[in-house]
Amino acid sequence: MITGDIRNRRAEQAAQSQPRQTAAVLTEWISDIVLKRGTPTWWWLGFAIAVSLLMVLAMTLFRLVTVGVGIWGNNVPVVWATDIINFVFWVGIGHAGTLISAILLLMRQSWRTSLSRFAEAMTLFALACAALGPVFHLGRPWLAIWLAPYPDSLMLNPQWRSPLPWDFFAINTYLTVSALFWFMGLIPDLAALRDKAQRRSVKLFYGALAMGWRGDAVHWERYHQATFLLAALATPLVISVHSIVSMDFAAALVPAWSHTIFPPYFVAGAVFSGLAMVLIIAIPLRSALRLHGLITTNHFDNAAKLMLVTGLLVAYGYATEVFGPYYTGDKKEWAAVVERATGFYAPAFWLMIVSNVVIPQLLWLRAVRTNLPALIFISFFILIGMWLERFVIIVVGLHDTYLASMANVYVPRIWDVLFTLGPFGLFLTLLYLFIRLLPLIPMFETHEIMKEGTMRGVEVEGSVTGD
Repeated sequence: MITGDIRNRRAEQAAQSQPRQTAAVLTEWISDIVLKRGTPTWWWLGFAIAVSLLMVLAMTLFRLVTVGVGIWGNNVPVVWATDIINFVFWVGIGHAGTLISAILLLMRQSWRTSLSRFAEAMTLFALACAALGPVFHLGRPWLAIWLAPYPDSLMLNPQWRSPLPWDFFAINTYLTVSALFWFMGLIPDLAALRDKAQRRSVKLFYGALAMGWRGDAVHWERYHQATFLLAALATPLVISVHSIVSMDFAAALVPAWSHTIFPPYFVAGAVFSGLAMVLIIAIPLRSALRLHGLITTNHFDNAAKLMLVTGLLVAYGYATEVFGPYYTGDKKEWAAVVERATGFYAPAFWLMIVSNVVIPQLLWLRAVRTNLPALIFISFFILIGMWLERFVIIVVGLHDTYLASMANVYVPRIWDVLFTLGPFGLFLTLLYLFIRLLPLIPMFETHEIMKEGTMRGVEVEGSVTGD
């Protein structure tokens, strides 16, 4: 272990000092993670845990379909609870992938490259988890097609005043563009895996996915044009998708929901939680796959700075939610603020404040931003805090309505808990399959950056063979 730590430190030092490495060596390094025959023990252990959680999700959904949504703790007036909380949470998780891959690409930030591929994949997996919320919230998920304008015999359209069709189109648009952007970036690397594979079945698999890529000048020209176009399309989606989700709340006549700050506040919170998930995934993968030369502490430092900025925007949103009712003098709005801070759900509110406002202030210190265990600790609390933020907005906003006689307390049941944990099984199962079957880091983008001299070289031996 000591030898491995020394080699890892040497790898990172080399990544800061060496000018460049050949494309062939870098391609071999990254592709071997996918093409080598042996699968690490840690992968099998993590995959087993992920599949176990996936089975929990399958059991929960089966119970939900056969019995009904009454197995949840939802009541009147808290008709939105765990299902919509999880929906908003997972949509937010997916936003960091688009931020890192698309927006930073347009801004020519070369440090994004080492984190972009699995951040883009994380977007797709998170959207798959997010879709479970509104679909099963319907109670009859097999009728989810009614959310779309399909050609039925009665020529009926969806109820556009309902937030459910808004979510349907937001998720599908975001998923389509994100999937195209992710797959477009994979094509050159899939061709490299096709050329390096030894077994015929593996060659055929990656060859079919590579879609005839030969790497000539015309291919590269079209590749860069398509990538830039998709990045430009994905960038406004970061703003629009979660703004639409926020309008699910802002358009309703519920105390503490009618705030114009909601769209930008929700977008900042989405990127905030998404960056936390990126760090929680990237830090263990860096160590497990010995990628210290490609994913350096500078990458984590930059990601932590972005997380700090978005965290400050979230804190500003919290302050606005308090200042608005105080300034306008709306008694019911102010009563909702007091209820959050002192009522039945006050512990959830204050844990949210500590997790999303207090703890992230540690990121002002570079020593914390480059301390990987500290980053995991902070990111873990941010994820908890952002889930609690959705809990506070939805549950506290609904349980104490304009009519005191309708006030009711929502208490999660075991099926609410399982429906919250289960999507993590789907997310992790897809993530582990991605790690094993596809290149984790974009090889050709890294080659181009190294040729331009905007990224330091890598130390292959210390990172790959260090135990």
